[in-house]
Amino acid sequence: REMFGPDVGPSPLHTPPVSYGHINGLGAGLVFPDGGEVSHTHVADSLQEGVRLVQRKVDFGTAGMAPFYLDYRRRLSAAFGGQPCALSYKEEGPITTAYTLRGDAVFSDPYDEPGLFKEFLRLGTDSIVDFCRFTSRLNGEPAIDPAGGGLCDDLAAMFGPDLWPEFVVPYWEQYYRGITTGPRSVHVEDLRPDHLPLLEAVSMARYDPGISAHLSPPMIRDRCRVIFGWRLGSFHYPTLSEADIRDWVFQAAADGAGRVFTTVEGVMCNPPTVRKVQAFVRAAKEVEQMLKSGVSRTDVGRQVSEAGRRRFWSGWPDQKLPGTGAAK
Repeated sequence: REMFGPDVGPSPLHTPPVSYGHINGLGAGLVFPDGGEVSHTHVADSLQEGVRLVQRKVDFGTAGMAPFYLDYRRRLSAAFGGQPCALSYKEEGPITTAYTLRGDAVFSDPYDEPGLFKEFLRLGTDSIVDFCRFTSRLNGEPAIDPAGGGLCDDLAAMFGPDLWPEFVVPYWEQYYRGITTGPRSVHVEDLRPDHLPLLEAVSMARYDPGISAHLSPPMIRDRCRVIFGWRLGSFHYPTLSEADIRDWVFQAAADGAGRVFTTVEGVMCNPPTVRKVQAFVRAAKEVEQMLKSGVSRTDVGRQVSEAGRRRFWSGWPDQKLPGTGAAK
């Protein structure tokens, strides 16, 4: 708060983030390398073993490391005077879950045993929904939330668009029907342009491409009607000036982004980057006011400097710079 000011919200109190709480409950081990991110073991050597794991009814509150993290949550809340503490012991989407259990074999399963693979995905999605309901109960939230629901499924990007109607879309639909009656959002990185129309097949309301080197805002805008965000990554900041960041925000908005966002990481907690983040916030607020007052996105784009247009165009498609693919 002292460093960035009131426009940058601090993270809420939460337990250490683990994306593999669900599969840990199914029997996958968690791996904690020194100085690295938590990973997991692959535990299904065959599709038959995968089906056996996901069809079991599991008490997720007592399985795996859940008791440790639930106690951690209780103690952390007490240490902060009873402040609510989020449980960051999470689940992944259907395709990522299949990968975390099966490993690289998941990429040949649709061809080798398509029928059994579909059964694996169906049962695995049921298990994910059960885990989501377990965490909803902990948080005092409805099992099926009318306010909306989200999904993270990066590994879906590694299934080509031709496989999606059979092996991705039905299980995303199953997942959303199991957790919400409201708007649907998804985070999936590294999609290709031909994936984008398929987001509409599951009535997606919001799309977060994260860092996706094969996409740009104009591509997303032109290939689907889903509202999307565009991210300025922590690794982009060292190469950009405050003026560059203003140009980036304005160009992303001109190219169709519904929102822009950035996530503060440890490497950004230094005075020069703080000023750049504040420039990002100022630019976003300026664009917001322009759009609310009726200014067109084309006119927003006219605020981008000539140097900015050249720079962000040249950064596409390899994203050595955070390009938006805007026309020259």
